[in-house]
This record gives sequence, C-alpha cells and structure tokens, in this order.
Amino acid sequence: MISNAPEAEFILADVFGTGPYSGNSLAVFHDTEGLDPGQRQTITQELRHFESVFLHATDDRTRYRAYIHTLEEELDFAGHPLIGAAAALHARLATPDERSCWTFDLNRKPVTVVTERRDEGWWAEMAQGRPEFLGAVALSRHAELLAALNCREDDLYEDLPLEIVSVGLPYLIVPLRRGLESARIVRSDFGALLSVVGAQFVHVFDVGASEGRTWDNDGIVEDVATGSAAGPVGAYLTRHGYLEPDRTLTIHQGRFAGPSELLVRTAGSPDDIQGVFVGGSVFIIGAGALHVLYHARPQIQLDC
Repeated sequence: MISNAPEAEFILADVFGTGPYSGNSLAVFHDTEGLDPGQRQTITQELRHFESVFLHATDDRTRYRAYIHTLEEELDFAGHPLIGAAAALHARLATPDERSCWTFDLNRKPVTVVTERRDEGWWAEMAQGRPEFLGAVALSRHAELLAALNCREDDLYEDLPLEIVSVGLPYLIVPLRRGLESARIVRSDFGALLSVVGAQFVHVFDVGASEGRTWDNDGIVEDVATGSAAGPVGAYLTRHGYLEPDRTLTIHQGRFAGPSELLVRTAGSPDDIQGVFVGGSVFIIGAGALHVLYHARPQIQLDC
C-alpha cells in the first residue's frame, strides 16, 4: 500500500452497448482538479481504454468541467465519454427514478446530456448542437482517399458526396454501398491526408445497412462506438434526404471489434438542421482508484 500518493477514483462504464461488457469501455474520473494534462494523458495510456474522461466539479451539482483524452491526445469533443460520464454522475448523485440533465464544459463549448435509469443500466442522450458542413471533397481527391481506406470508387453509394461534417470534431463521411468489411486505413500518413481536406477523423458508413467504422488515424485501433461521428452521420443523412428530421436512426458499429448501437436524430429541416441528438445505453461495471505517482510516462533509453 502506498500511503502518501494521492488517489484518482474512477468508474468503469460500457457505453452504447447492447448489455454489460459490450459497447465502448470508458473510465470516468471524478474530482480530478489536482491532475495536470500530462497526468491525465498518462492515466489514459495506463488503462488502455480508447478514451477516458476527467471531471472537475463546480458549485452547480449538475455542471462539470470535462477533459477528454484518447491514448494519443486530448480532444475538444467526444461522444461516448460524455454519455458515460453523465450516467456515472446519475449513478452517484441522482435517485433511480429521477430524470436528470448534466452540463459539461469542454474546451470549446458546453454540452448537455439527459439521463434516466433503465432496467440494469442507464439511458443517456446528448444534445450535440447545430452541425457544421465544412465542404464536400473534390472528385479529384476521391481515388487517393479511397485507396488509403482500402476502398474503390465503385464501393461508394450513388449520388452521395464525400463530405466533412462536424458537431465538435470534423469527420470525413465516406458513404458506401458495399465493402465495409474490407475497409481499413492502409497509409501511415492518413492523418496528414485528412488534414489536407479539412478533416480530423474518418467515418466509413454503409448507408443501406446503417453501419459504420472508424479508427485512430494510425489505423491500429478500431473504435467500437463513436458518438462524435454518429452526430455528423445523422446530420449528413438528413441534409441529403436519407433521414427525416425527428426520426430516430440506429447506427450499428463495432461488428469487427465489439457490438454497439448508437441512436441519432435531428431537429429542424434538411436545409436548416437546428440540432443533433445522440443517445444510447450505459452499463456501469466497476469502480476503483489509481495512485497518482508521476507526471508522465518515463522514456526508456536503449543502448544499441
């Protein structure tokens, strides 16, 4: 037992799952005002979850400053960490039959999430705000981008563009009619390729099957469920006439890594989408604490 080291308490949650031990796993850290960015990054890497979220309390019991980290970096926005954080707060602070609303202040905007208890888990829905349509990709760039994703031009869904859409993170939406099972990132400089067209990440989406895939930009880790991409996909489909406003669409993700379901709906009209909402189930599966021992991972020097 290390008695002098401060502890960071956390809750383990599965987000967008069809039951416990499905969906996208997450560590939710509470009361982390003493942690600096390097410590938050180190803790995320230690736990090996796709993302972790760190909460700082405010004077309002329903409002928190939230910091989201992947294994590689801090993000300005993400979906499943905030959905999971809201359910974890509900479990700690709200009564089982209470419907609650939580506000998370992020680096660039506040986000609200509504939660309620359902069966053995929780239900949560995030208001992601108005989407930004940042432009379609020029046809001259299609071949290079598709090749980098191990896709072909005849895999694309007819009459739909490759387009960048954001509700906090700019995603390149790649609409497919076939070939989702073969899609993967096959270029080591894929992140740089995305930045050329103004995107930060990619979401490859089978329109007919309502199923998507996304990865880290190195193509090493496939995300099981991506709330920050589900919102842009819903907005994209609404804008192009494939999803009616106020109708809920179930997006399947994780068939190749672990099954998940994300529900998305939009408000407004195809020409004026006023809001995007992403929801799903959350199952809390455990809790614990880490000793905060050092600022960042030590670098190992090898003599060759």
